[in-house]
Amino acid sequence: MSFDSFFKDQLNQLKADGNYRYFADLERSTGKFPRATNHFDGGKRDVTVWCSNDYLGMGQHPKVIASMQEAVGRCGTGAGGTRNISGTNHDHLLLEKELADLHGKSDALLFTSGYVSNWTTLTTLGSKIPNVVILSDSENHASMIEGIRHSKADKVIWQHNNVKDLDRKLSACGDRPKIVAFESVYSMDGDIAPMAAIIDVCEKHGALTYVDEVHAVGMYGPRGGGISEREGLTDRIDVIEGTLGKAFGCVGGYITGSSEICDFIRSFGSGFIFTTALPPAVAAAARTSVAHLKASNTERLGQQTQVARLRAGLDRAGIPHMQNDSHIIPVMIKDPVKTKMIADYLMDQFGIYVQPINYPTVPKGTERLRFTPSPLHSDADIDHLVSALSSLWKQCAISRAVA
Repeated sequence: MSFDSFFKDQLNQLKADGNYRYFADLERSTGKFPRATNHFDGGKRDVTVWCSNDYLGMGQHPKVIASMQEAVGRCGTGAGGTRNISGTNHDHLLLEKELADLHGKSDALLFTSGYVSNWTTLTTLGSKIPNVVILSDSENHASMIEGIRHSKADKVIWQHNNVKDLDRKLSACGDRPKIVAFESVYSMDGDIAPMAAIIDVCEKHGALTYVDEVHAVGMYGPRGGGISEREGLTDRIDVIEGTLGKAFGCVGGYITGSSEICDFIRSFGSGFIFTTALPPAVAAAARTSVAHLKASNTERLGQQTQVARLRAGLDRAGIPHMQNDSHIIPVMIKDPVKTKMIADYLMDQFGIYVQPINYPTVPKGTERLRFTPSPLHSDADIDHLVSALSSLWKQCAISRAVA
């Protein structure tokens, strides 16, 4: 078998289907977010980034940058190894304490990414709890799906955000141990789970609740504790999982919960045990970011204002976008080739960078552009984006194509 020929054929098929992923060469500049420099063959240009998950611009916040720089000078760069051998640093423990406090839990556990925290925790729970069944929302993130699959526990998929379907399927599980895994804010459609109703049903059936808050931490609640904090539900959730790589502007993932469950994952989770720890400078910067957003509502309010402004502008221009109550604004194109074409035009003609979202991230036929306004996008930035989209909508007759 010619392996390279096989790989080439598969990649060519991706390109023919319009699902090949092209990555823009971007260089962020300190203090200039959401501006970046796009490097390309033959030159470079300034662009405005409209699809960053650094939702509040905290990756550029002076306090966060200073904290990382101080920690590098104090501790060096790497962590020194896995946490269980030589890689546990004081900054890790301080951050875990900060995160536990954020979610009103007794403990927290750090991971190298949100993907790893989901994968490791669900794998460990599913493989170690005897006869457990995991009930997973049909729209859960790939990291949750992979963790459940790898655990080899029995899995039941319930209809997205459908509490009645969850109730029926929990009833069918009988007296077995049960885990219900779902997200608070779903990243592609931007919809928010009916969390209180889900928890009511979980408590009725004695199920352990596992909530992924990666697109909500820092963004919602009086201290940035997510939808669970905003709704006053943190004390009724067993495991709250989050990320440091989105609203907090750094990198890494975590879970929070009881001391027992965090110690259990720390002791049995291979994705924690065998992975080099986060650099202490990252932990220090993340702790600064978390602490800042606990006390400051300025960033959240500014972001909400700009989200509302962009939605209103799209409405006035007649550009259809998916309605939801979150900060995520999907503009539906429903064709992979057209989605990339529009993204290319926005970059080349208007200096606007937005990454096309195609299969397998979203189902075929639901391709989209996903806009995430930040408090650092100006009113002029929003007006420019709406004007550019309006121009392309007319030029390409997109309104007819997606109707």
